[in-house]
Amino acid sequence: MSITYKSAGVDFHAGEETVKKIKALAKSTFSKNVLSDIGLFGAFFKLDLKKYKQPVLVSSVDGVGTKLKIAIQLNKHDTIGQDLVNHCVNDIAVCGAKPLFFLDYLAFGKLNPKKAEQIIKGFSIACKENCCALIGGETAEMPGLYDQNDYDLSGTIVGIAERSNLINGKKIKRGDVLIGFPSSGLHTNGYSLARKVLLEKYSLNTTPPGFSNSLGTELLKIHKSYLKLISHLNKHISVKGFSHITGGGIVGNTMRFFPKGLSLNIFWNNWRIPKIFKLIQSAGEITEDEMRSVFNLGIGLVAIVSPKDKAKLITISQSFGERSVVVGEVI
Repeated sequence: MSITYKSAGVDFHAGEETVKKIKALAKSTFSKNVLSDIGLFGAFFKLDLKKYKQPVLVSSVDGVGTKLKIAIQLNKHDTIGQDLVNHCVNDIAVCGAKPLFFLDYLAFGKLNPKKAEQIIKGFSIACKENCCALIGGETAEMPGLYDQNDYDLSGTIVGIAERSNLINGKKIKRGDVLIGFPSSGLHTNGYSLARKVLLEKYSLNTTPPGFSNSLGTELLKIHKSYLKLISHLNKHISVKGFSHITGGGIVGNTMRFFPKGLSLNIFWNNWRIPKIFKLIQSAGEITEDEMRSVFNLGIGLVAIVSPKDKAKLITISQSFGERSVVVGEVI
């Protein structure tokens, strides 16, 4: 019997079925600027530069780490795409950029069109929420590299900003205040450590003491988008810097753009650490320093303002329906 690509583990028909399933989802995110259909070799996006004097394209690429393993174990794939889009959107929003379009990459051990549709449904939901077009992507089937039920995904976001409105932290000074905004949970970081310590003691379907949700539900909470909050704050106040708290924690991420000679004093006792982080710490007997360097500990976004703007920022965020807390100062 002759060998075929399908017998080697790659099914063209599954790929074609997947494209058919996702076309409508992708098109639902299209704006008038998208000039191409799904399936071409490249995606076409018309830039409208009338509003800009010195337009700057801002881009970022990321994945969701081993949070994927939780989704795969629970066979729940409709939120992981939202995690990825929101993560990428946050990364350019903190720079002062507005997202234009998103591109995805999906790689499967064995392509399951229904599973792929659920993932891309998540992409489309988040793209619409963030006013961003899901303009194209790539789906690969790679037997031998991934196990049959495994997959990986990454995303690329491209946005635009006026050069004079870019936020780069250059104006930060000693005495400036750090205002933190809540995360929805782990977001997309620290899952290798969380899985190692939690899954030795709990099943994903178990509801830990003191929790109202199963462990799996807690761990799959969607990575929060801060785009609308950031845009709202920028309209009303001069924010010197925004930090998206991902791997590296509050200090590691916020110090990325600090001018030389400045550091942070974090008020770690100013907010209540969510229960999921306390569960992780107790299950693994993890030190405070390790927790602070790995996890967001309930703070997903930090805004840095001068002391005179602190009260105004808190009031503005409250009127927007967002809680905030002073989490530190620049020293």
